[in-house]
Amino acid sequence: MQTIRLGRTEIAVTKTAFGALPVQRRTKADGVRILRRAYEAGITFFDTARAYSDSEEKLGMAFSPAERANIVIATKTGAGNAATLRAHLETSLRMLQTEWIDIYQLHNPSFVPVPGGADGIYDTLLAAKAEGKIKHIGITNHRPSVAREAVESGLYDTLQFPFCMLSGPEELSLVALCKERDVGFIAMKALSGGLITNARAAFAFMQTQENVVPIWGIQHMHELEEFIGYAQSPPVLDDELISAIEADKKALADDFCRGCGYCLPCPAEIELHMAARMYYLVTRSPYKPLISKAAQAKMARIDSCVDCGACKSRCPYGLDSAALAKKQYALYKDFVAAHADEVE
Repeated sequence: MQTIRLGRTEIAVTKTAFGALPVQRRTKADGVRILRRAYEAGITFFDTARAYSDSEEKLGMAFSPAERANIVIATKTGAGNAATLRAHLETSLRMLQTEWIDIYQLHNPSFVPVPGGADGIYDTLLAAKAEGKIKHIGITNHRPSVAREAVESGLYDTLQFPFCMLSGPEELSLVALCKERDVGFIAMKALSGGLITNARAAFAFMQTQENVVPIWGIQHMHELEEFIGYAQSPPVLDDELISAIEADKKALADDFCRGCGYCLPCPAEIELHMAARMYYLVTRSPYKPLISKAAQAKMARIDSCVDCGACKSRCPYGLDSAALAKKQYALYKDFVAAHADEVE
C-alpha cells in the first residue's frame, strides 16, 4: 500500500487509514475480525477516541504486543482540564493494551490550548510525552478558525479536520497551510458522513492530495474490502469521476451540513445533525430505516422548533441548522409519501 509521511512526526503511515468510530456498533468479535483484516491487508494507521464507547477496547483486543510496533494508533481526549486528561489517557492506554499512543489528539476543543494555560491541558500533554506515554500531540476540530490557529501556533504535530471531495477553498487553504508548516493533515468525514456514495470518486480525489491522510470510517467488512481494493489499485481522477464530483458539489452547494452535531443540544430535542440533511440521506443511501415510523416521529419534532437561534450560533460553518432542517423536512415528507407502502 502507498505510504505517506505524516508531517513533522516523520511517521510513515498508509494513505488508506482506518477510522474506528463505526466499529463501536459491531460486536467485539466482529470488530476484531474487521480490524484484523485491515492489518493483514497492510493498513497501518488506526484512528479512534475515548468517546467512541468500546472502539479502543476492540483495537486493544485486535493486535498482539508483537504487532503493536507495526501500527500507528491515534486516539483522542475531550478533557477540559489536566486531571480529566490524565484520567482519559490512562484509560486509553489500558483499553488499547499499549504502553504508548503514537498521536494523542485533543478532541474538538473550542479554543487552542497552549503551554502555561490555566486549564493545564497542554502542560499535561508535554508531561505525558516526557514520560513516553504519548509520542506526538495532535488536535481535531470542526471550526476553521480554531484549526488554523492551532496549525499556526506550531504546538501541534497533526490536525484532524473534515475534508472531502466536496470541500471548498477554505478547507483547501487549510490543507496548504499544513503542508507549509509541516503539520500532518488527517482527513475526517472523507465520505461526508454518508452523503458521498461514490467511494471511488472520493478515493481518487484523496489521491490527488499529497499531504492528506483520509481515515475511512469502516463498519462492515464489505466496506473495508472496497477500500483495500482501491488501495491496491488506486482509481485515477479521470473526466468521468471529475464530472461525478462536480455533480455532487452542485447538488449540495447551498446548504451542505457536515453532520458534526455541534449544533446540539436542541431545546425541542430535534436531532438537527440528521434533520438538516435528511432528504439528502434518504435519496443517497438505504432509506427504509430513515422513513420508519420511529424515524418520522423524530423528524416531526421539527414542528416544535422555537427558533431560539442556539443551533446557528454553535455551527462551526455558520449554517442555520433549524432553517435547513425545516427545508429538508418538507422534502422528506414528500419522499415518505411517495414510499408510504414501504414504511415499517
